[in-house]
Amino acid sequence: MLSRKIPVRETILAGAIGLLLILAASRFSGFVAPANLANVFNDTAPLIILALGQMVVILTRCIDLSVAANLALTGMAVAMINVAFPDLPIPVIIALAIFLGALMGAINGILVWKLSIPPIVVTLGTMTIFRGTIFLISDGKWVNSHEMSATFTGFPRAEFLGLPILSWAAILTVVIFAVMMARTPLGRSIYAVGGNPHAAVYTGINVGKTQFFAFVISGALAGLTGYLWVARYAVAYVDIAGGFELEVVAACVIGGISIAGGIGSVGGAVLGALFLGVVKNALPVVNISPFWQLAISGSAILIAVAFNASAGRTKGRIILKSAEKST
Repeated sequence: MLSRKIPVRETILAGAIGLLLILAASRFSGFVAPANLANVFNDTAPLIILALGQMVVILTRCIDLSVAANLALTGMAVAMINVAFPDLPIPVIIALAIFLGALMGAINGILVWKLSIPPIVVTLGTMTIFRGTIFLISDGKWVNSHEMSATFTGFPRAEFLGLPILSWAAILTVVIFAVMMARTPLGRSIYAVGGNPHAAVYTGINVGKTQFFAFVISGALAGLTGYLWVARYAVAYVDIAGGFELEVVAACVIGGISIAGGIGSVGGAVLGALFLGVVKNALPVVNISPFWQLAISGSAILIAVAFNASAGRTKGRIILKSAEKST
């Protein structure tokens, strides 16, 4: 029954996105022009990438509040590397960004796995540490566009088949995660750990190790996004992407990723991110104040949480009925 609910939720969310587009088009028809929609998608691409990483963590009954700080630290690090070594090839920069992000994710994972510290406590702590580290390595200074090489800043903006590389990075990430979650042992382990960690142990799955890999994946995507973000906006500073971790978690929750773990899909996470992206871009077009933009996003989160709670109660009733029949 739950497997049938997820597509229904995604359909409702897609309908809500469609209504927002219609509302915006009623005031400004150019908003739904293909070129503008491509721009909206490109603006939302970093959120999509991070939401997929956060989805994996949440599915294992954890949470990663350090993703934005990871993004900022990695972005600052690769920007400083580019200033020092402007001829360093972009593939090397990207590999370094992913490695640094994965390393920070591994720190979170080790603390959760080996020391059994609650994930929210771990990632709140590392979030602060990562932000502090940015200040230490940069001495509080900015890295501006004139200091970065043209190749460094130009890569995410370069177009292929009409879309910037940043958009293609998000699309490729979606495809990889769709395959990973549906077709690989790791994907099945992630769902198993979140659905019932005690049963997962009996099937030979190492719960702590699976959660560790989830944090590493989330960190790697945060590192990748760190480079793409800094290169696209051509600036790196201490407070970059401040508070963005809350938007990432919101995208997951709106997309139907259950905070209790084990329930959610790649499509849901993507639609959740797109919903927030359209809200951010469409509502100003129809002259809706920033307060109402936040109110709409907050209401969507509450509705999604209520939907998850209702699904959980339904599952519980089904289990109880099955138990009564067996007795």
